[in-house]
Amino acid sequence: MNGWQILLGTFISSVSQVLLKKSAGRTYPSRTREYINPLVITAYFMFFATTILSVLAYRTLDLSAGAILECSGYLYITVFGAIFFGEKVTKRKLAALGLIAAGTVVFSLG
Repeated sequence: MNGWQILLGTFISSVSQVLLKKSAGRTYPSRTREYINPLVITAYFMFFATTILSVLAYRTLDLSAGAILECSGYLYITVFGAIFFGEKVTKRKLAALGLIAAGTVVFSLG
């Protein structure tokens, strides 16, 4: 289950990054509202949940395995960027994601 905690935590962290980017794209009436609004507060609570998941997972999971699993965040962010922000997924990005995925698979098999 520990590997799944890292993957879930990485996914939650990626979602919270999307919320922060959405919040940053808006204009606010004051500097305080920029930092204290529902999107930002939700994102920080999600980061806190991710921290708890990581602490629980790393109690028994090898540090090297956790670091490899956390690379899944690159995949999540690329997909979220394309879906929510219209960012282009180029051949170069796909090649990089392929290398990350291949490295994860090779590590997992060994």
